[in-house]
Amino acid sequence: MVVDFRRAQSGHSPLFINRSSVENVKSTKFLGVHLVENFTWSLNTSSISKKAQQRLYFLRRLRKAHLPPPILTMFYRGTIKSVLSSCITAWFGNCTVSDRKTLQEIVKTAEKIIGVSLPSITNMYTTCCIHKANSTVDDHIHPSHTLFTLLPSGKSMAPTSRLLLLNQ
Repeated sequence: MVVDFRRAQSGHSPLFINRSSVENVKSTKFLGVHLVENFTWSLNTSSISKKAQQRLYFLRRLRKAHLPPPILTMFYRGTIKSVLSSCITAWFGNCTVSDRKTLQEIVKTAEKIIGVSLPSITNMYTTCCIHKANSTVDDHIHPSHTLFTLLPSGKSMAPTSRLLLLNQ
């Protein structure tokens, strides 16, 4: 897959590794995340949705076996939430509204099956981002460590002016 950000995209010369040409593809799967050449996340979302729907079947079966909600919640966290939140910090921020709704429907379905309230997909994303930011702040050798500073209370982070400029 060739990623080209130029406005006038032209044909690319073939890439050779050990005298054999590398195939150009429209999409690829890397570390469980579907990457598409135009960086849309619909293929990734549909793949995640399909995996989660398959696991909802087993959650329903466990519910029919009259397992208590804490056990069902544990199963949800281990099998469905882990699929939904896999690499979520990389792709969720650029998902379309319809992709987010698709994923939220899975969470709502799990809520109905279990009978308890579960964190929304947006809440999962926010939690993962905060965790990632905290680990970046704690790791002094991380390349992005200087993008965050702790507030005087030491309890929360404030983005540095450098990070604010990057987001504009």
